[in-house]
Amino acid sequence: MTPREIVKGNLNQSGPERIGFAYNGDRLNDMWGCGIAPSGRYTPRKWTEGQVEYSDDEWGNIWHRIVGMSAGGEIYKPAIEDWAQLKDYRLPDFDNPKQFEGVPGVFADPKAKDKYRLGWLPGFPFALCRYLRKMEIYFQDLVLERDHIDELHDRVTTMLEGMIREWGRVGADGFIFCEDWGIQDRLLISPAMWREIFKPLFRRLCDTAHQAGLDVLMHSCGYNWDILDDLAEVGVNAFQFDQPGLYGLERLAENLRRNKVCLFAPVDIQKVLPTGNRELIVSEAKKMVKLFGGKSGGLMVKNYGDLAGIGVQPEWDRWGYETFVEMKDLRRV
Repeated sequence: MTPREIVKGNLNQSGPERIGFAYNGDRLNDMWGCGIAPSGRYTPRKWTEGQVEYSDDEWGNIWHRIVGMSAGGEIYKPAIEDWAQLKDYRLPDFDNPKQFEGVPGVFADPKAKDKYRLGWLPGFPFALCRYLRKMEIYFQDLVLERDHIDELHDRVTTMLEGMIREWGRVGADGFIFCEDWGIQDRLLISPAMWREIFKPLFRRLCDTAHQAGLDVLMHSCGYNWDILDDLAEVGVNAFQFDQPGLYGLERLAENLRRNKVCLFAPVDIQKVLPTGNRELIVSEAKKMVKLFGGKSGGLMVKNYGDLAGIGVQPEWDRWGYETFVEMKDLRRV
């Protein structure tokens, strides 16, 4: 089977010969990722005042961070401080076909031959709109400003639908987006509110993706248990969870098997990798293959992108990778 067929087989749980891989460096990687060109109408700005660095983004938000400490920072001034600005607010042109002109060339790279072609989305409406209003204000808006929130969500969703269609047009197999919905033991909002406000938006976007022949891969940190069935129902094909142990591997595996959703994950970055305990890391990797791979498939494994940020030595990460390689053949599971 080709790398692309391996990934598709795990996404569909249709009996691939092995688990899928997305490790960096010279390690196994069945995927070939691609982003879009920067907007021609946006010029990044960055400046420093004392120990604070400020920068803007394509959405019009201004961020700040302490120099030499935080890497990403937080919103200092949101793009929409007053709802009176919404009427004239201009979204980024991420759905402009011009920004996708270079993608076919990237996918045509000889190194990408037969790999699964993965596009990028900047988020779904929650991940984007919470910055446009600033997080603490946005949560109030969900209750107090529903007319404005619904309008903003609709406009952002429409732009994302345009992006998804472009990814389908230029030859992607699927796309991934990041939207953190949980804290350690619950969702950031009630499941009822999620279903009322966000589930219809997820359905719109997943329907658009599947109509374009694309798979939907969702990254989310935290505990999303209460909406896993909903996410599967609307069409999410894979959960990229960096903390699968948060759910309990056995319970999560049962849910994903029932819903025919693939797990896309490293060895747990919260409870397992940072221990530096080789026996535990190896045991956990073996358990993941047995529980989520099985005979029908359903597992793609990856490295975590910031090992230093979570206090993990490269050697510890390598133990997990080597175990996955050793266990990769699903015909022997």
